[in-house]
Amino acid sequence: MSEPELPAPPSAETGARFERLVRLIAKLRAPGGCPWDREQTHQSLKPMTLEEAYEVIEAIDAGDPEELCSELGDLLLQVVFHANMAQENGTFDIDGVVATITDKMVRRHPHVFGQDDASNSAEVLRNWEALKAEERKAKGKDKAGASMLDSVSKAHPALMEAFQMTTKVARVGFDWPHAEAAMGKLEEELGELREAARGGAGTGPAAAAIEEEIGDLMFSVVNVARLLGVDPESALKAANRKFRRRFRHVEARLEQRGKKPADSDLAEMDALWNEAKKGE
Repeated sequence: MSEPELPAPPSAETGARFERLVRLIAKLRAPGGCPWDREQTHQSLKPMTLEEAYEVIEAIDAGDPEELCSELGDLLLQVVFHANMAQENGTFDIDGVVATITDKMVRRHPHVFGQDDASNSAEVLRNWEALKAEERKAKGKDKAGASMLDSVSKAHPALMEAFQMTTKVARVGFDWPHAEAAMGKLEEELGELREAARGGAGTGPAAAAIEEEIGDLMFSVVNVARLLGVDPESALKAANRKFRRRFRHVEARLEQRGKKPADSDLAEMDALWNEAKKGE
């Protein structure tokens, strides 16, 4: 496949600015640079890399373009930082990172840069999975017993892992026919949870059964969300923000009464909670 013709960069200075960032990180890591930056490793930066990714998501959910711009910069910093450390170790560098992802995107879009056809998103995704399978085979990763789900990291948060697994298998046709059918499974799992919980929380086998049914219920929720075009992680984050907002209202109203939540009771707090809901 020949080198594709691409649009001009958004600014003639884009490359120079990126190069300046790469050089800046190299200086921070060099002798005489920043002691903290020089101490970091891939392992030590893992929490910060994950944190920056989540802060990008938070800015997207907040609909704040200025904050999103800032958070994407912080995430880009992590990419350049990891690449710099790899260059110091002689494994790869930022050029390799950029070249690898560019080549991958060209290779996985033959309907744009090659002769293949894809008339809709579903065809694009099916072709994407087929191309990934070919890449795994070329790398010797398509061995006996291998699964297409092996590319979904087990280190992902559980909701994300479930979402990505079900998305992948849906691309090859292993899916509910529609959201209504998945909702039926959701109701079935809820019934099984009720049955498991009838004897109370308990311990041992009873507790294990309840935990299993809760897991099945949450997995079913992920399927329903996906089929309705909703990212379950974002939906739960939004619910968390709503809970924070409403409970802050409860706390504020109690404070006006000279109280704290511990001084109140459920009836009073529930009334204030409903007050918050009406206010929204």
